[in-house]
Amino acid sequence: MAQPSARGWRIAQHLAVPALAVAVVALLPLAKTGATQTQDQWTPLTPAKVSFATKTGPTTTAQLLGFNDFHGNIDPPTGSGGLINGIPAGGSEYLSTYLTKLRDDAKKAGVKYSDTVVAGDNIGASPLVSAAFHDEPAIEVLNAMGVDLASVGNHEFDEGVTELYRMQFGGCHPTDGCQDGDGFAGAKFPYLAANVTQKSNGLPILLPFTIRFYDGVPVAFVGMTLEGTPGIVNPAGIKNVDFHDEVETANKYATILNWLGIKSMVLVIHEGGAQSSPPAPLDPSGCANFAGPITDITKGLNPAYGVVVSGHTHRFYSCELPNSSGQNSLVTSAGTAGTLISDIRVTLDKKTRKFVDASATNVIVENGVKNADGTYQKDAAGNPVRNPALVDPKVKKIADKYRVAVAPLANKVIGSITADITTTQVASGETPLGDVIADAQLAYTKASAGAQIAFMNPGGIRSSLTYANSPGGEAPGQVTYGEAFTVQPFNNLVVTQSFTGAQIKDVLEQQFVGFQGQTVQRFLQVSAGFTYTYSASAPVGSKVSDIKLNGVALDPAASYKVTTNDFLANGGDGFLNLAKGTGRVTAPGFDVDALTAYLGTGPIAPGPADRYTKIA
Repeated sequence: MAQPSARGWRIAQHLAVPALAVAVVALLPLAKTGATQTQDQWTPLTPAKVSFATKTGPTTTAQLLGFNDFHGNIDPPTGSGGLINGIPAGGSEYLSTYLTKLRDDAKKAGVKYSDTVVAGDNIGASPLVSAAFHDEPAIEVLNAMGVDLASVGNHEFDEGVTELYRMQFGGCHPTDGCQDGDGFAGAKFPYLAANVTQKSNGLPILLPFTIRFYDGVPVAFVGMTLEGTPGIVNPAGIKNVDFHDEVETANKYATILNWLGIKSMVLVIHEGGAQSSPPAPLDPSGCANFAGPITDITKGLNPAYGVVVSGHTHRFYSCELPNSSGQNSLVTSAGTAGTLISDIRVTLDKKTRKFVDASATNVIVENGVKNADGTYQKDAAGNPVRNPALVDPKVKKIADKYRVAVAPLANKVIGSITADITTTQVASGETPLGDVIADAQLAYTKASAGAQIAFMNPGGIRSSLTYANSPGGEAPGQVTYGEAFTVQPFNNLVVTQSFTGAQIKDVLEQQFVGFQGQTVQRFLQVSAGFTYTYSASAPVGSKVSDIKLNGVALDPAASYKVTTNDFLANGGDGFLNLAKGTGRVTAPGFDVDALTAYLGTGPIAPGPADRYTKIA
């Protein structure tokens, strides 16, 4: 573990470098020559390249390597989450190899500067190999990869602001200590949190921006999470902070930075969008039928933000989206779990200190062994064979330390399944795995708390259960604790509360945008015996009907015992009505314990995904 004096010096560096950079920039002479913006020809089916201004002086170039939503994926993700258009991808030691390769390629092409930028969710919702050690492994491998800066994402707040400070500055966990025996020094890179401020004084909880110099040209990186973070993290850990509008915050800092002489800015933001078919499959570097919150955010940005590195949606894209000037900014996202890297190249005018152009290509972090026919080798269970030639040994050494430490727990067989149990939604929004998890929580609390109904939030289900996956060499169909934890990695508590039938109706209505403050449509997964019908086209507040429990219509005045995780019970995901229950009873252990206990009664079949019905 780093000594306090060493850690303090690193903290001082994080704080001093931007301040010093601003002071230097303020003294630089400002160019007085204007420039006319032009646009290259581009379609949503080709990698994006934006031209911002006609150069007026000599130029310099830089590379930005962007990714997002790493989520502690030390190992390559399994199932469809580990495939990019059929190519096996991801894993920390492979991601590091590709980052090094892309830096070397840029250097050979004459690009002197390269910075690696992450748009949030480095930690949280992580597989057991990282989560068991409070995501210290994730930070340590990102340090080894050479990450230069990161924005906070919503999952950086999963364990509260105090734990986020520990991720930045280091130190042993206050409860579990230094589990790996060699301490934890924290992130070597600065986390940026421009739009998260202390309630007590209005100041950002961490640095709002940092500045890099490319041949003397300053480029500011402003980092933030989505304004809606409070609705998707446990409220208990963020009581003392405020989350602010993304556009207002970005433009406030743009004004300050511009006044100080900085003309080129990159927004690193944990919010995004998504492509939609056609075509199919989607191009990782495309922007087909694009939509999402990042579109409106970009539309409001000061045009000095020529590049936007985004995330949160776990989708890949490379887009040209209009900013507040009507001209385009370059907007990228690299999917999730370290499966892709956005290779961004920018040209800067050394006289005006403005972006001249920017382009991006999403590069697949391939980890498989390719056959002569272009397919990829698989083992006897159908899992991809990993390519040892693509492993970064320095990152593998860190990863192996934690793999060995967690293996006895991770590889313990806790149950079995009859087939793949997936997170794929049917037309109503229900999923087979959602059914299983709701059933597990009902079974976990039925005898002890008298539970009659269980609800599960879809965002808390992070991975499918794959029949053939055998991380510990177990037989197909057997499920390990590590696999179960990957499905439910949050260590939420399981709570049971009493609600009237009328309150349950309001809970279901709050699945839809516009009802009592709900801003995002989310379908709760429900336990066996609970059914209802909904019409998405019906008026807000009147969309849900025919609510029954075990075939009997719900009595609006009667009381029912409902089980959820404590995230929902505290009003998470906008379900404020789930915070109105009474007589709260907390079950022992965590939500993953409910799932493992249920899988232990197996083999468990996929849920039927027919418990609620969409009629229009």
